[in-house]
Amino acid sequence: MSLALLLTLSRILLGPLFLIIYLYYKEMEISLLWLPYVLLALMAMSELSDVFDGRVARRHNKVTDLGKLLDPMADSIFRSSVLLAFTQGVIQLPLLLVCVFIYRDTIISTLRTICALRGVALAARLTGKIKAVIQAVIGFFILILLIPYSLGCMDEASLQQISLYSVFVGALYTVYSALEYMYANRQHLKKALGLNS
Repeated sequence: MSLALLLTLSRILLGPLFLIIYLYYKEMEISLLWLPYVLLALMAMSELSDVFDGRVARRHNKVTDLGKLLDPMADSIFRSSVLLAFTQGVIQLPLLLVCVFIYRDTIISTLRTICALRGVALAARLTGKIKAVIQAVIGFFILILLIPYSLGCMDEASLQQISLYSVFVGALYTVYSALEYMYANRQHLKKALGLNS
């Protein structure tokens, strides 16, 4: 197993770990003061592995079909786990808002798979990469907000309100990125789905 694949697999495992620590930090005897830093460390590990797994694979000529399949899946699992965690605990994001991100990833992944099975390759779009960056920034931003909250410098209502607004902006761009992706690839999608007249 290559180093690149190990990095990708580690990202898949970090998602559930993030969720468990966020939800059960008290049972794990992690203080609220330390919780933001532990979660920030997990986020940083995930994002760094995302940066380096592709570079390592290309440098050592270890780019594989399995890696191409697992990489976006790992990204989606980790970032979805973060947002799903934030629907619980102190942050309390609306589940329907978080579902926007999950539905977008599921729909685009399904379309890519269908097209690939029909021999049509759909290229990644810049809007999709920007969406991923925005989602990561939102995760870091909310975790950083937890620091003043844990120190008693921010009240719960402010934490929840600012978190909600930041995720709402990200959700709007996520919808836009999905529509832009489908529009840009409309001819390929029509061909793969057998919708050409």
